[in-house]
Amino acid sequence: MKVGLVAVHYPRPEHRDEMISRVHRAAEVMAATPGCLAVDCWVSETNQAVVTTGQWESDQALAAAFSAVRAAGLDFDYDDRESRPREILKLASA
Repeated sequence: MKVGLVAVHYPRPEHRDEMISRVHRAAEVMAATPGCLAVDCWVSETNQAVVTTGQWESDQALAAAFSAVRAAGLDFDYDDRESRPREILKLASA
């Protein structure tokens, strides 16, 4: 079953460009993993949120993509660079 993920990040203004760069680096690694169908980065109209989206062939492909990002040493950590907790929605195809 195809799965998706939508994550809304709220970077502090001084860290917005850094967050977008971090997301793009992670997306490049994820896109290269088997079973990844799409990954993308969006910015809200107000520039207050960075939204990431992705689709994978299965839960296993999603897990492998996140493992590949961690193995590449990329920074996924939530910390004080963000003004509030991330909102993450895991989706399943209907």
